[in-house]
Amino acid sequence: MPFFIFGTEAGSRLRALMIAAPLAGFACLAGVHMNAEADDVLVRRERMVADIAQLVRETAHETGRAVLDERVIAALRKVERQRFVPPELAAQAYDNRPLSIGQGQTISQPFIVALMTDLLGVGPGDRVLEVGTGSGYQAAVLAEIVARVYSIEIVEPLGRMAARPLAQAGYRNVHTRIGDGYAGWPEEAPFDGIIVTAAAPSVPQPLIDQLKNGGRMVIPLGAQGGAQSLFVIAKDANGAISRRKVLDVRFVPLTRRPG
Repeated sequence: MPFFIFGTEAGSRLRALMIAAPLAGFACLAGVHMNAEADDVLVRRERMVADIAQLVRETAHETGRAVLDERVIAALRKVERQRFVPPELAAQAYDNRPLSIGQGQTISQPFIVALMTDLLGVGPGDRVLEVGTGSGYQAAVLAEIVARVYSIEIVEPLGRMAARPLAQAGYRNVHTRIGDGYAGWPEEAPFDGIIVTAAAPSVPQPLIDQLKNGGRMVIPLGAQGGAQSLFVIAKDANGAISRRKVLDVRFVPLTRRPG
């Protein structure tokens, strides 16, 4: 049995090696665990994208979309949805369904996020207004595609919570504010696209006014607890408005501040 004298310089070096070796082993194991977790997230994200693609094909006769724009697919593959759900729901972040984010609100089903983004028809250089920041996920997806996103949330705790993961993920092209989204963001208008993530009984006139000629708005319309449908509102080059029903949906209601 070897006998080590730790009082010598050589012994001190050996003792350091003996201590460092298991620590290095633990670091290796931790690295493997972290890599396995990262791989699992990527697998689940790819499965989510595949599920969305399948639903797009199945609803093509209603939406007019058999496939999504590649820029939308790329954004879905990149945005880390687990950042935008409560920690206790992180394991369900890539399930293709809505999840509760508190305050009586939900993060939309990924398929709906993808479809609304695709229907908006925006691209690099465009500026988009989002009414209803929610958890910030829709804003993050848009931020991967357009130049600027201006997002408004009426529920103050949600608006403050959403700003954190957006900043942590490095989305410096997303601007958030707490306020009544019905009134839009007039000082930054006009917008190339407007996306509304809550159901309104009718299209808010301020949002129509803030939509650029040639732009589109995607908005769910209908009463709370009643029939709701997703619509594309288009403004042509001369400012004329047209609307097209896309799909039956269910959203939380668009709320307004009293007065």
